[in-house]
Amino acid sequence: MRVIKEGNLYQLTFLPRIFPVNCYFVEEEEGLTLIDAALPYSAKGILQAAFKLGKPIARILLTHAHGDHLGALDTLKQALPDVPVHISRRDSRLLVGDLSLDPGEADTPIKGDVPKPGKIQTKPDILLEDGDQIGSLVTISSPGHTPGSVSFYDKRNGVLIAGDAFQTRSGIAVAGQVRPLFPFPAMATWSKQVSLESARKLEQLKPTLLAVGHGELLKQPGNAINRAIAEAERNLGEYNTVKS
Repeated sequence: MRVIKEGNLYQLTFLPRIFPVNCYFVEEEEGLTLIDAALPYSAKGILQAAFKLGKPIARILLTHAHGDHLGALDTLKQALPDVPVHISRRDSRLLVGDLSLDPGEADTPIKGDVPKPGKIQTKPDILLEDGDQIGSLVTISSPGHTPGSVSFYDKRNGVLIAGDAFQTRSGIAVAGQVRPLFPFPAMATWSKQVSLESARKLEQLKPTLLAVGHGELLKQPGNAINRAIAEAERNLGEYNTVKS
Protein backbone atom coordinates (compact mmCIF):
# COMPACT_ATOMS: atom_id res chain seq x y z
CA MET A 1 0.00 0.00 0.00
CA ARG A 2 1.23 3.48 -0.90
CA VAL A 3 0.19 6.59 1.05
CA ILE A 4 0.42 10.13 -0.35
CA LYS A 5 -0.48 13.17 1.75
CA GLU A 6 -1.76 16.38 0.21
CA GLY A 7 -2.90 18.85 2.86
CA ASN A 8 -5.57 17.10 4.93
CA LEU A 9 -6.15 14.45 2.25
CA TYR A 10 -4.44 11.07 2.36
CA GLN A 11 -4.54 8.85 -0.73
CA LEU A 12 -4.15 5.15 0.08
CA THR A 13 -3.34 3.14 -3.05
CA PHE A 14 -3.42 -0.63 -3.33
CA LEU A 15 -1.66 -2.34 -6.27
CA PRO A 16 -0.26 1.03 -7.40
CA ARG A 17 1.81 -0.33 -10.28
CA ILE A 18 -0.56 -2.98 -11.61
CA PHE A 19 -4.17 -2.01 -11.00
CA PRO A 20 -4.25 1.06 -8.77
CA VAL A 21 -7.24 1.20 -6.45
CA ASN A 22 -7.51 4.29 -4.27
CA CYS A 23 -9.35 5.09 -1.10
CA TYR A 24 -8.95 8.25 0.94
CA PHE A 25 -8.78 9.71 4.41
CA VAL A 26 -10.00 13.27 4.86
CA GLU A 27 -8.71 14.62 8.14
CA GLU A 28 -11.16 16.48 10.36
CA GLU A 29 -10.59 17.82 13.86
CA GLU A 30 -12.46 14.94 15.49
CA GLY A 31 -11.18 12.14 13.31
CA LEU A 32 -10.81 10.71 9.82
CA THR A 33 -13.43 10.36 7.13
CA LEU A 34 -12.72 7.26 5.04
CA ILE A 35 -13.91 7.52 1.45
CA ASP A 36 -14.37 4.11 -0.18
CA ALA A 37 -13.19 0.74 1.07
CA ALA A 38 -10.88 -0.47 -1.70
CA LEU A 39 -10.30 -4.24 -2.07
CA PRO A 40 -11.29 -7.17 0.17
CA TYR A 41 -7.81 -7.48 1.69
CA SER A 42 -7.41 -3.72 2.24
CA ALA A 43 -8.92 -3.47 5.73
CA LYS A 44 -5.66 -4.17 7.55
CA GLY A 45 -3.78 -1.48 5.65
CA ILE A 46 -6.57 1.05 6.13
CA LEU A 47 -6.76 0.42 9.88
CA GLN A 48 -2.97 0.54 10.27
CA ALA A 49 -2.80 3.83 8.36
CA ALA A 50 -5.41 5.36 10.66
CA PHE A 51 -3.49 4.14 13.70
CA LYS A 52 -0.28 5.76 12.42
CA LEU A 53 -2.12 9.04 11.88
CA GLY A 54 -3.30 8.90 15.47
CA LYS A 55 -6.94 9.65 14.78
CA PRO A 56 -10.02 7.40 14.77
CA ILE A 57 -12.04 6.66 11.67
CA ALA A 58 -15.19 8.66 12.34
CA ARG A 59 -17.25 7.70 9.29
CA ILE A 60 -17.13 5.74 6.04
CA LEU A 61 -18.41 7.32 2.81
CA LEU A 62 -18.89 5.36 -0.41
CA THR A 63 -18.77 7.01 -3.82
CA HIS A 64 -20.59 4.10 -5.49
CA ALA A 65 -21.39 0.42 -5.14
CA HIS A 66 -18.71 -1.38 -7.14
CA GLY A 67 -16.58 -4.12 -5.65
CA ASP A 68 -13.28 -2.23 -5.87
CA HIS A 69 -14.81 0.52 -3.72
CA LEU A 70 -16.66 -1.79 -1.32
CA GLY A 71 -14.12 -4.58 -0.91
CA ALA A 72 -13.12 -4.16 2.74
CA LEU A 73 -16.45 -2.69 3.89
CA ASP A 74 -17.73 -5.68 5.85
CA THR A 75 -14.37 -6.25 7.57
CA LEU A 76 -14.09 -2.58 8.46
CA LYS A 77 -17.62 -2.48 9.82
CA GLN A 78 -16.92 -5.53 11.96
CA ALA A 79 -13.82 -3.81 13.36
CA LEU A 80 -15.61 -0.44 13.73
CA PRO A 81 -19.23 -1.31 14.50
CA ASP A 82 -20.13 2.19 15.73
CA VAL A 83 -18.75 3.99 12.67
CA PRO A 84 -21.60 5.05 10.36
CA VAL A 85 -21.55 4.03 6.70
CA HIS A 86 -22.89 6.49 4.11
CA ILE A 87 -23.89 5.78 0.51
CA SER A 88 -26.26 7.50 -1.89
CA ARG A 89 -29.87 6.48 -1.62
CA ARG A 90 -29.81 5.38 -5.28
CA ASP A 91 -26.70 3.19 -5.02
CA SER A 92 -27.90 1.64 -1.77
CA ARG A 93 -30.03 -0.54 -4.06
CA LEU A 94 -26.93 -1.73 -5.88
CA LEU A 95 -25.41 -2.58 -2.52
CA VAL A 96 -28.03 -5.31 -2.15
CA GLY A 97 -27.78 -6.45 -5.78
CA ASP A 98 -30.83 -4.60 -7.16
CA LEU A 99 -29.98 -3.73 -10.79
CA SER A 100 -33.39 -2.34 -11.70
CA LEU A 101 -33.64 1.07 -13.36
CA ASP A 102 -35.91 3.94 -12.43
CA PRO A 103 -38.30 5.57 -14.90
CA GLY A 104 -36.44 8.24 -16.83
CA GLU A 105 -32.99 6.74 -16.26
CA ALA A 106 -30.80 5.82 -19.23
CA ASP A 107 -32.04 2.48 -20.51
CA THR A 108 -28.70 0.72 -20.50
CA PRO A 109 -27.60 -2.11 -18.21
CA ILE A 110 -25.80 -1.26 -14.99
CA LYS A 111 -22.29 -2.61 -15.41
CA GLY A 112 -19.27 -3.44 -13.31
CA ASP A 113 -18.71 -5.49 -10.18
CA VAL A 114 -22.05 -4.88 -8.48
CA PRO A 115 -22.45 -7.15 -5.44
CA LYS A 116 -24.65 -10.21 -5.74
CA PRO A 117 -27.67 -10.17 -3.41
CA GLY A 118 -26.52 -10.97 0.12
CA LYS A 119 -22.79 -10.61 -0.56
CA ILE A 120 -22.44 -7.34 1.40
CA GLN A 121 -23.64 -7.76 4.96
CA THR A 122 -23.17 -4.13 5.99
CA LYS A 123 -26.31 -2.05 5.95
CA PRO A 124 -25.75 1.68 5.38
CA ASP A 125 -26.54 3.94 8.30
CA ILE A 126 -27.11 7.12 6.28
CA LEU A 127 -28.47 7.48 2.73
CA LEU A 128 -27.02 10.50 0.99
CA GLU A 129 -28.70 13.04 -1.26
CA ASP A 130 -27.18 15.78 -3.41
CA GLY A 131 -25.99 18.65 -1.22
CA ASP A 132 -25.79 16.71 2.05
CA GLN A 133 -22.90 17.87 4.23
CA ILE A 134 -20.74 15.46 6.23
CA GLY A 135 -18.11 17.23 8.26
CA SER A 136 -16.28 19.50 5.82
CA LEU A 137 -17.48 17.55 2.79
CA VAL A 138 -20.44 18.31 0.56
CA THR A 139 -22.09 15.46 -1.33
CA ILE A 140 -22.26 16.10 -5.08
CA SER A 141 -24.55 13.81 -7.06
CA SER A 142 -22.50 12.70 -10.08
CA PRO A 143 -24.24 9.73 -11.74
CA GLY A 144 -23.03 8.02 -14.87
CA HIS A 145 -20.50 5.43 -13.78
CA THR A 146 -23.40 4.05 -11.72
CA PRO A 147 -26.87 5.60 -11.38
CA GLY A 148 -26.14 6.74 -7.84
CA SER A 149 -22.48 7.73 -7.99
CA VAL A 150 -21.54 10.69 -5.80
CA SER A 151 -18.47 12.85 -5.33
CA PHE A 152 -17.35 14.72 -2.23
CA TYR A 153 -16.15 18.33 -2.27
CA ASP A 154 -14.14 19.72 0.64
CA LYS A 155 -15.38 23.27 1.08
CA ARG A 156 -12.31 24.20 3.13
CA ASN A 157 -9.82 23.84 0.31
CA GLY A 158 -11.56 22.89 -2.94
CA VAL A 159 -10.45 19.25 -2.99
CA LEU A 160 -12.77 17.03 -5.05
CA ILE A 161 -12.91 13.29 -4.40
CA ALA A 162 -14.73 12.10 -7.50
CA GLY A 163 -14.78 8.32 -7.30
CA ASP A 164 -14.90 7.00 -10.85
CA ALA A 165 -16.53 10.07 -12.40
CA PHE A 166 -13.03 10.59 -13.81
CA GLN A 167 -9.93 8.45 -14.01
CA THR A 168 -6.36 9.72 -14.19
CA ARG A 169 -4.61 6.37 -14.72
CA SER A 170 -3.15 6.39 -18.26
CA GLY A 171 -4.44 9.93 -18.78
CA ILE A 172 -7.47 11.79 -17.52
CA ALA A 173 -10.82 10.68 -18.89
CA VAL A 174 -14.50 11.11 -18.13
CA ALA A 175 -16.17 7.87 -17.01
CA GLY A 176 -17.00 5.75 -20.03
CA GLN A 177 -14.17 7.07 -22.22
CA VAL A 178 -11.65 4.30 -22.88
CA ARG A 179 -7.99 4.62 -22.03
CA PRO A 180 -6.46 1.61 -23.84
CA LEU A 181 -3.77 1.03 -21.21
CA PHE A 182 -6.38 1.08 -18.42
CA PRO A 183 -9.86 0.51 -19.90
CA PHE A 184 -11.52 -0.98 -16.84
CA PRO A 185 -13.40 2.08 -15.48
CA ALA A 186 -14.85 2.70 -18.94
CA MET A 187 -15.92 -0.93 -19.25
CA ALA A 188 -17.78 -0.66 -15.93
CA THR A 189 -19.61 2.58 -16.76
CA TRP A 190 -23.41 2.57 -16.99
CA SER A 191 -24.06 5.70 -19.11
CA LYS A 192 -21.48 7.70 -21.07
CA GLN A 193 -23.93 10.54 -21.66
CA VAL A 194 -24.92 10.88 -18.01
CA SER A 195 -21.23 10.68 -17.06
CA LEU A 196 -20.50 13.60 -19.36
CA GLU A 197 -23.27 15.65 -17.79
CA SER A 198 -21.85 14.93 -14.33
CA ALA A 199 -18.32 15.84 -15.48
CA ARG A 200 -19.61 19.23 -16.60
CA LYS A 201 -21.27 19.69 -13.21
CA LEU A 202 -18.07 18.80 -11.34
CA GLU A 203 -16.00 21.13 -13.53
CA GLN A 204 -18.16 24.01 -12.31
CA LEU A 205 -16.81 23.47 -8.79
CA LYS A 206 -13.35 24.59 -10.00
CA PRO A 207 -11.52 22.08 -7.78
CA THR A 208 -7.99 22.77 -6.63
CA LEU A 209 -7.18 19.04 -6.47
CA LEU A 210 -8.82 16.07 -8.18
CA ALA A 211 -8.73 12.72 -6.38
CA VAL A 212 -10.17 9.68 -8.17
CA GLY A 213 -10.61 5.96 -7.70
CA HIS A 214 -7.93 4.98 -10.20
CA GLY A 215 -4.86 7.11 -10.84
CA GLU A 216 -2.73 9.87 -9.42
CA LEU A 217 -3.83 13.02 -7.63
CA LEU A 218 -4.12 15.94 -10.02
CA LYS A 219 -3.34 19.45 -8.76
CA GLN A 220 -5.04 22.45 -10.35
CA PRO A 221 -6.96 20.10 -12.65
CA GLY A 222 -9.16 22.65 -14.43
CA ASN A 223 -7.48 22.52 -17.83
CA ALA A 224 -7.16 18.74 -17.73
CA ILE A 225 -10.83 18.34 -16.80
CA ASN A 226 -11.83 20.62 -19.66
CA ARG A 227 -9.76 18.56 -22.10
CA ALA A 228 -11.36 15.36 -20.85
CA ILE A 229 -14.83 16.84 -21.23
CA ALA A 230 -14.05 18.06 -24.76
CA GLU A 231 -12.79 14.61 -25.73
CA ALA A 232 -15.93 12.96 -24.34
CA GLU A 233 -18.08 15.44 -26.24
CA ARG A 234 -16.27 14.66 -29.48
CA ASN A 235 -16.52 10.92 -28.94
CA LEU A 236 -20.19 11.03 -28.04
CA GLY A 237 -20.87 13.30 -31.00
CA GLU A 238 -19.27 10.75 -33.30
CA TYR A 239 -21.21 7.97 -31.59
CA ASN A 240 -24.52 9.81 -31.86
CA THR A 241 -23.85 10.55 -35.54
CA VAL A 242 -23.25 6.87 -36.23
CA LYS A 243 -26.35 5.86 -34.28
CA SER A 244 -28.55 8.38 -36.15
